[in-house]
Amino acid sequence: MSGNKIGSLDRALVHINDSSSLMFGGFGGIGNPPTLIKAIFDKGVRNLTLIGNDAGFPSIGIGKLVSQGRAKKLIVSHIGSNPVAGQLMLENKLSVEFSPQGTLAERIRAGGVGIAGIITDVGLDSIVEQGKQKVMILEKEYLIETALTADVSIVYAKKADTFGNLIYETSARNTNPLVAMAGRYTIAEVEEIVELGELDPEAIITPGVYIDLVIQSKGIDWKWAWQ
Repeated sequence: MSGNKIGSLDRALVHINDSSSLMFGGFGGIGNPPTLIKAIFDKGVRNLTLIGNDAGFPSIGIGKLVSQGRAKKLIVSHIGSNPVAGQLMLENKLSVEFSPQGTLAERIRAGGVGIAGIITDVGLDSIVEQGKQKVMILEKEYLIETALTADVSIVYAKKADTFGNLIYETSARNTNPLVAMAGRYTIAEVEEIVELGELDPEAIITPGVYIDLVIQSKGIDWKWAWQ
């Protein structure tokens, strides 16, 4: 493991190709890594399995990949903010696996810590339980929800040091710390990069051991987003 994980956008893109599973941080676009998403789009990557909280908005964040038909499957808690995703689903052009938001977060966390799955009573006696195994524990029934991992995770952070320790900004933290743990290869896009030792250890949320590559963010390209 390299002590210095700072790299280029080109190096990041080597790991993201057609038919990859891609897990992303963010909540309604907040906390999505904009530079990485644009680069994935520009590379022409298709048939992605996208795993994250939601489908974003049609022109913002991960939603741009969804609305332009670059994904074959979503594993999300909702798609309501992206009507294009709903239309693609109804036209059978996009497979969507819905997972209650808390359950989704726990499935990602389980994947990150190496647990095969979780048990929950959320979704019993509803459409959520279809096709899932059930268990009885202390005379109570639970669903087994499998853990989630991905070929690549992409996250967005406020600051990183050269080893990949991350600090997030307020609500942009959202699902990013969980997603950072669950990728077989994790790329962090950050606003500011500092030398090792410059971050307050008490402020670090994601330890660098989970991060494989750090790239400098260029921010949101609004002209591209609204094309």
